[in-house]
Amino acid sequence: MANTLCEREGCDSALPVAGRGPMPRFCSTRCRVAAHRARRASTSLPAELTGRRRWVRRDERKAPRRTDGGFASATAPESWTTHREAAASTVGVGLGYVLAAGDRVACIDLDHCLSDDGLAPWARDILDRCPPTFVEISAGGDGLHIWGRADVVRGRRIRRDGSAVEIYGQGRYIAVTGRRFEDCPATLADLSEAVASLI
Repeated sequence: MANTLCEREGCDSALPVAGRGPMPRFCSTRCRVAAHRARRASTSLPAELTGRRRWVRRDERKAPRRTDGGFASATAPESWTTHREAAASTVGVGLGYVLAAGDRVACIDLDHCLSDDGLAPWARDILDRCPPTFVEISAGGDGLHIWGRADVVRGRRIRRDGSAVEIYGQGRYIAVTGRRFEDCPATLADLSEAVASLI
Protein backbone atom coordinates (compact mmCIF):
# COMPACT_ATOMS: atom_id res chain seq x y z
CA MET A 1 0.00 0.00 0.00
CA ALA A 2 1.35 3.44 -0.96
CA ASN A 3 2.31 5.89 1.73
CA THR A 4 -0.43 8.52 2.18
CA LEU A 5 1.43 10.80 4.66
CA CYS A 6 4.13 13.41 4.11
CA GLU A 7 7.67 11.97 4.45
CA ARG A 8 9.10 15.01 6.26
CA GLU A 9 9.86 14.09 9.87
CA GLY A 10 7.38 15.71 12.22
CA CYS A 11 4.74 16.29 9.54
CA ASP A 12 1.78 13.92 9.49
CA SER A 13 -0.18 15.77 6.82
CA ALA A 14 -1.99 13.79 4.15
CA LEU A 15 -0.42 13.81 0.70
CA PRO A 16 -2.30 15.56 -2.10
CA VAL A 17 -4.18 13.34 -4.50
CA ALA A 18 -1.89 12.44 -7.37
CA GLY A 19 -2.94 12.59 -10.99
CA ARG A 20 -1.37 10.22 -13.47
CA GLY A 21 2.20 10.78 -12.30
CA PRO A 22 4.00 9.18 -9.38
CA MET A 23 2.61 9.59 -5.87
CA PRO A 24 4.09 12.72 -4.21
CA ARG A 25 6.37 12.21 -1.20
CA PHE A 26 5.67 15.54 0.52
CA CYS A 27 2.49 17.46 1.26
CA SER A 28 3.88 20.79 0.08
CA THR A 29 6.88 22.51 -1.45
CA ARG A 30 7.74 23.83 2.01
CA CYS A 31 8.01 20.28 3.41
CA ARG A 32 10.00 19.07 0.38
CA VAL A 33 12.52 21.90 0.75
CA ALA A 34 12.77 21.42 4.54
CA ALA A 35 13.41 17.67 4.14
CA HIS A 36 16.09 18.33 1.51
CA ARG A 37 17.74 20.88 3.80
CA ALA A 38 17.73 18.41 6.69
CA ARG A 39 19.39 15.69 4.58
CA ARG A 40 22.04 18.08 3.26
CA ALA A 41 22.84 19.56 6.70
CA SER A 42 23.37 16.15 8.26
CA THR A 43 26.22 15.34 5.85
CA SER A 44 28.38 18.36 6.72
CA LEU A 45 28.28 18.08 10.52
CA PRO A 46 30.04 15.64 12.86
CA ALA A 47 27.99 12.61 13.90
CA GLU A 48 29.03 13.38 17.49
CA LEU A 49 26.80 16.46 17.23
CA THR A 50 23.97 15.24 14.99
CA GLY A 51 23.53 12.09 17.08
CA ARG A 52 22.63 13.98 20.25
CA ARG A 53 19.28 15.50 21.19
CA ARG A 54 20.76 18.97 21.76
CA TRP A 55 19.35 20.92 18.82
CA VAL A 56 17.28 24.10 18.63
CA ARG A 57 16.40 26.61 15.96
CA ARG A 58 17.60 30.22 16.11
CA ASP A 59 15.97 33.45 15.05
CA GLU A 60 17.52 36.47 13.33
CA ARG A 61 18.64 37.85 16.72
CA LYS A 62 20.34 34.50 17.51
CA ALA A 63 17.76 33.71 20.21
CA PRO A 64 17.19 29.94 20.59
CA ARG A 65 13.78 28.67 19.47
CA ARG A 66 11.89 25.41 19.67
CA THR A 67 10.65 23.86 16.44
CA ASP A 68 7.12 25.02 17.32
CA GLY A 69 8.32 28.64 17.39
CA GLY A 70 8.46 29.14 21.16
CA PHE A 71 11.64 30.14 22.95
CA ALA A 72 14.12 27.40 23.84
CA SER A 73 16.59 27.47 26.72
CA ALA A 74 20.13 26.16 27.06
CA THR A 75 19.16 24.87 30.50
CA ALA A 76 15.81 23.22 29.61
CA PRO A 77 16.33 19.86 27.86
CA GLU A 78 12.62 19.59 27.11
CA SER A 79 13.01 22.50 24.67
CA TRP A 80 15.71 20.69 22.64
CA THR A 81 15.15 18.23 19.81
CA THR A 82 17.01 15.97 17.40
CA HIS A 83 19.16 17.37 14.62
CA ARG A 84 16.84 15.85 12.05
CA GLU A 85 13.77 17.59 13.45
CA ALA A 86 15.57 20.91 13.92
CA ALA A 87 17.06 20.85 10.42
CA ALA A 88 13.67 20.05 8.87
CA SER A 89 11.94 22.89 10.73
CA THR A 90 11.30 26.21 9.03
CA VAL A 91 11.18 28.20 12.29
CA GLY A 92 13.69 31.07 12.43
CA VAL A 93 16.75 31.37 10.23
CA GLY A 94 18.97 28.46 11.23
CA LEU A 95 20.18 25.88 13.71
CA GLY A 96 21.74 25.97 17.15
CA TYR A 97 23.44 23.34 19.31
CA VAL A 98 23.14 23.29 23.11
CA LEU A 99 26.31 22.54 25.08
CA ALA A 100 25.28 20.38 28.03
CA ALA A 101 27.07 19.18 31.16
CA GLY A 102 28.61 15.74 30.91
CA ASP A 103 28.87 15.61 27.12
CA ARG A 104 32.46 16.90 26.90
CA VAL A 105 31.50 18.80 23.73
CA ALA A 106 33.10 22.24 23.72
CA CYS A 107 33.30 25.18 21.35
CA ILE A 108 36.01 27.81 20.99
CA ASP A 109 34.35 30.86 19.43
CA LEU A 110 36.70 33.23 17.60
CA ASP A 111 34.93 36.53 16.89
CA HIS A 112 35.80 38.92 14.05
CA CYS A 113 38.81 36.96 12.82
CA LEU A 114 37.90 36.57 9.13
CA SER A 115 38.13 39.35 6.57
CA ASP A 116 38.84 39.84 2.88
CA ASP A 117 42.52 39.55 3.84
CA GLY A 118 41.98 36.04 5.27
CA LEU A 119 42.32 34.71 8.80
CA ALA A 120 43.77 37.03 11.46
CA PRO A 121 47.19 35.89 12.75
CA TRP A 122 45.93 35.56 16.34
CA ALA A 123 43.15 33.23 15.15
CA ARG A 124 45.55 31.19 13.02
CA ASP A 125 47.74 30.75 16.11
CA ILE A 126 44.78 29.34 18.08
CA LEU A 127 43.72 27.11 15.20
CA ASP A 128 47.27 25.77 14.91
CA ARG A 129 47.15 24.74 18.59
CA CYS A 130 44.18 22.48 17.84
CA PRO A 131 44.38 19.00 16.33
CA PRO A 132 42.33 18.47 13.14
CA THR A 133 38.72 18.98 14.20
CA PHE A 134 35.44 20.39 12.90
CA VAL A 135 35.66 24.16 12.34
CA GLU A 136 32.82 26.20 10.87
CA ILE A 137 32.37 29.78 9.75
CA SER A 138 30.02 31.65 12.10
CA ALA A 139 26.58 32.92 11.15
CA GLY A 140 27.93 36.46 10.78
CA GLY A 141 30.55 35.23 8.32
CA ASP A 142 33.51 36.87 10.09
CA GLY A 143 34.17 34.39 12.90
CA LEU A 144 34.98 30.73 13.50
CA HIS A 145 33.62 28.02 15.79
CA ILE A 146 36.19 25.37 16.68
CA TRP A 147 34.27 22.29 17.88
CA GLY A 148 35.79 19.45 19.86
CA ARG A 149 35.89 17.53 23.11
CA ALA A 150 37.04 19.09 26.39
CA ASP A 151 35.84 19.51 29.95
CA VAL A 152 34.79 23.16 30.19
CA VAL A 153 32.70 23.66 33.31
CA ARG A 154 32.75 27.44 33.33
CA GLY A 155 32.68 29.46 30.12
CA ARG A 156 35.38 32.05 29.49
CA ARG A 157 35.68 35.27 27.51
CA ILE A 158 39.22 36.25 26.65
CA ARG A 159 40.02 39.60 25.08
CA ARG A 160 43.63 40.60 24.50
CA ASP A 161 45.82 41.88 21.69
CA GLY A 162 42.81 42.52 19.46
CA SER A 163 41.45 39.00 19.84
CA ALA A 164 37.96 38.05 21.01
CA VAL A 165 37.76 34.43 22.16
CA GLU A 166 34.97 32.65 24.02
CA ILE A 167 35.17 29.06 25.28
CA TYR A 168 32.07 27.14 26.35
CA GLY A 169 31.22 23.57 27.33
CA GLN A 170 27.82 23.77 29.03
CA GLY A 171 24.84 25.99 29.73
CA ARG A 172 25.11 27.78 26.35
CA TYR A 173 23.92 27.28 22.84
CA ILE A 174 25.97 28.02 19.73
CA ALA A 175 24.54 29.05 16.36
CA VAL A 176 25.49 26.33 13.86
CA THR A 177 26.00 26.98 10.14
CA GLY A 178 27.69 23.79 8.93
CA ARG A 179 29.89 25.91 6.61
CA ARG A 180 33.22 24.16 7.04
CA PHE A 181 36.38 26.24 7.23
CA GLU A 182 39.18 25.19 4.90
CA ASP A 183 39.46 21.39 4.73
CA CYS A 184 38.51 20.55 8.31
CA PRO A 185 37.17 17.05 9.06
CA ALA A 186 33.59 16.31 10.13
CA THR A 187 34.81 14.88 13.45
CA LEU A 188 35.52 16.23 16.92
CA ALA A 189 39.07 16.06 18.27
CA ASP A 190 40.25 16.40 21.86
CA LEU A 191 40.75 20.14 22.47
CA SER A 192 41.80 19.81 26.12
CA GLU A 193 45.36 21.06 25.54
CA ALA A 194 44.27 23.94 23.33
CA VAL A 195 41.64 25.02 25.87
CA ALA A 196 44.19 24.81 28.71
CA SER A 197 46.65 26.95 26.74
CA LEU A 198 44.01 29.65 26.24
CA ILE A 199 42.75 29.70 29.81
